[in-house]
Amino acid sequence: MNRRAFVTGLGAVLATPRTGGAQRSPVPRVGYVGNSSPSLEPDLVDAFRQGLREFGYAEGQNISIEYRWAEGRYERFPGLVADLVRLKVDVIVTAGTPGALAAKTATKTIPIVMTVAGDAVGTGLVDSLARPGGNVTGSTTIVQELEGKRLELLKEVIPRLSRVAVLTNPVNPLDPIVLKQTQLAASALHLKLEPIVGVKRVAELDGAFATISRGRPDGLVLLADRFLLAERVRIVELAEQRRLPTMYRYREMVKAGGLCPIRRAIRTCSAERRASWTRF
Repeated sequence: MNRRAFVTGLGAVLATPRTGGAQRSPVPRVGYVGNSSPSLEPDLVDAFRQGLREFGYAEGQNISIEYRWAEGRYERFPGLVADLVRLKVDVIVTAGTPGALAAKTATKTIPIVMTVAGDAVGTGLVDSLARPGGNVTGSTTIVQELEGKRLELLKEVIPRLSRVAVLTNPVNPLDPIVLKQTQLAASALHLKLEPIVGVKRVAELDGAFATISRGRPDGLVLLADRFLLAERVRIVELAEQRRLPTMYRYREMVKAGGLCPIRRAIRTCSAERRASWTRF
C-alpha cells in the first residue's frame, strides 16, 4: 500500500473531533477489518503499524487497534463491522472493496479509511474522486487501465496466447466491473475469454480447475479478489499441476510460486521460468 498517503489520511481522521455527541476515549480506538488472517496479511499489518509509528502513534500506548478477520469469507464482513460499531471505535480501516462496502452500509457517522479498494466510484463507495462525500476516504485502484495491461503482459510471456480462462469470485461486488473491462481488453487484443469460472468456496477450487482444463485455454487470468488471495497456495498448485500459465493479481501469489503479477511481470519471472512456461 502507499503507506504514507494512507496513514496521513488516517491521522487526519483521528485528529478531527467527532460530531453528534459521540464521546472520544482518551486513547483513539481504530477498528481494523482484515480480509483473511494475520498470518496471510502480515505485510499489510506491518506497514500499517509502521506508518502509524512514523506519525507518532504507538499501538498499546497512545492508540488502540481492534482487529477483526474475515478468514476469506465475505459473508462475515457485516457482523465484524457491526461489532466495531457497537464498540464505538473512532475510525474503521478496511482493505479491499467488500469490507469497505460492509463498513459503509453499517455506519454513516464513523469515518472509514479504505485501502486497495477497486474502483471506489464504480462500486458506489464514493460519489467521485474529487468530491467523495459521505464518511469514506482512502485509496483506490482504477481497473480500466490495469486489465488490458495484464493481458498484454501474459501475451508477451506466452506469444501463442489466443484463448484465456478467467477465475473469479462471483460474490465480490467489484467482479462485474473488472470482468467487463477484461472482456473489452481481450477483444482489443483479439483474445477469447473462455471459460469464465466462478469460485467462492475452498471446496469449489478443484472443480473450477477441472472445468478450466476441459476448456483447454492457453492461459489463465485471476481477477482481483481477497478470497482467491487467501487460497493462493492451493491455486498455484492447481495451475502448475495443469501446466497452465497464469497471470496473478498479487505479488504474494508469485511468492507462493505463481508465474507473474500485474506489475513488473517480465522482470519478476526468471528467464528459466519464462522458458519453461512458453514450452507448454
